[in-house]
Amino acid sequence: MMMLLTASLSILIPLACAFLIVVSPRKADKALCIAGAALASLAALATAALFAQGGMEPQTVTWLSFGTVPIMGFVFDKVSCLLAPTFVIIGLFVAIYSTAYLTPANREHPDEPRRRFYVFLIIFIAAMPGLVFSSTIVSQLVFFEITGACSWALIGYYDTASARASAMKALIVTHIGSLGLYIATVALFAQTGSFELAAIEGLAPGWKTFVMLAILFAAWGKSAQLPFYMWLPSAMDAPTPVSAYLHGASMVKVGVCVFARALICAGAVSEVVGWVVVIGGILTCVFALLMYLPQTDMKRLLAFSTISQLSYIFLGFGFYIFGSSMSFEGGIMHIFNHAWAKTLFFLLAGAFSVTMGTRMLPAIRGLMRKRPLLGVCFGVAALAIAGCPPLNGFFSKFYIFSGGFMAAAGNGPLMFIVVVALIETVVCFMWFLKWIGSVMSGEPSEAVENSAPVPKAMSAVFILLIIMTFCSSFIAAAWLG
Repeated sequence: MMMLLTASLSILIPLACAFLIVVSPRKADKALCIAGAALASLAALATAALFAQGGMEPQTVTWLSFGTVPIMGFVFDKVSCLLAPTFVIIGLFVAIYSTAYLTPANREHPDEPRRRFYVFLIIFIAAMPGLVFSSTIVSQLVFFEITGACSWALIGYYDTASARASAMKALIVTHIGSLGLYIATVALFAQTGSFELAAIEGLAPGWKTFVMLAILFAAWGKSAQLPFYMWLPSAMDAPTPVSAYLHGASMVKVGVCVFARALICAGAVSEVVGWVVVIGGILTCVFALLMYLPQTDMKRLLAFSTISQLSYIFLGFGFYIFGSSMSFEGGIMHIFNHAWAKTLFFLLAGAFSVTMGTRMLPAIRGLMRKRPLLGVCFGVAALAIAGCPPLNGFFSKFYIFSGGFMAAAGNGPLMFIVVVALIETVVCFMWFLKWIGSVMSGEPSEAVENSAPVPKAMSAVFILLIIMTFCSSFIAAAWLG
């Protein structure tokens, strides 16, 4: 099957490039990383194209079995074939951008790029399609753990005491969460004799609830939801390209992707799970808002914003359990949309570091007069995250909230949660609007006036991300039908 081949190549090519980077001369690091990510992107896109040509009928392929028990396999459906190419392509953009960030010319973090950066980045890129395409819980576990190891290595890249502590915090906290996935694996096999995620649907109601809650526990850990949020703001010690990939398209998306796959496979799910999902989502949403309001460090602001945006996705999944398929589609769309917008926002923070030597928002004013490209990037990214039309964040949030109101009809407590989440997104819009006015307009501040030109590699990536931030909702809507 061609889809099995192309999906496998989207994983194997980056892994082969990681090996080549290790054994090749140091000067080849950047080129090998970019080439591997580019070829993996083509393979992932080819998988999506083949799926579309085949009529978009879901297919599951087992590629490793123990006797008659499937151990690892791929599932090809609208969700996996939308998200896997996205995560790989964003990895390619981050690799290109990194060539302009990891240089001695970086005013905030001058650095000669080290080999381990490109090795772990390309392995991270390989792990994401592996996780998204996984059809068994064992396969998910393998790639789940690979992402944890890569995030530990990349967060600690600068090898300072703070960076090492932050990397260890991320590793420990997310691995506490991963215990849920291990427990779910054991329970699923003990009850069904299968590791296939599709077996969740055949579980007895009590066991299905138990397995879904265990998977949710793991998802909360990776996606930095309460009570596991603390690793994500600390991860800002990483180089900004790493932060962009962690927040936009990799680490934090692992959790929501794992839970989404469980929901797709589970069939009808108890409302007990739904209540746990929506209560956890709304508590995280409000908490993250309160935490990012006082932030002036752009990366920390975006870190708490990421936690808040992921809570919308969980809310969409929770509303789905209460009967709204629209909210589930909105949640999937928000994974896709948020990946492009938040990657743009984080890479912009890195551009501030490179060109101005600061990412502190009060020190940045008058971007449109001195650095119009950076000003446009800031406006587009902020409005997209805030959910302002016609940017992508509006459309996915619209689906989530519309479905939420439909699911909550006649259910007072659930309607209260929907309304609180809607108020939160309005406050989010107002807060980002405040920073848009402060950062983009007026006379250039000293940092902006004395800024260096934006490197060409960064400019090219910014333009592509701006285009996707406008277009991704339409792509997702057409793809999901």
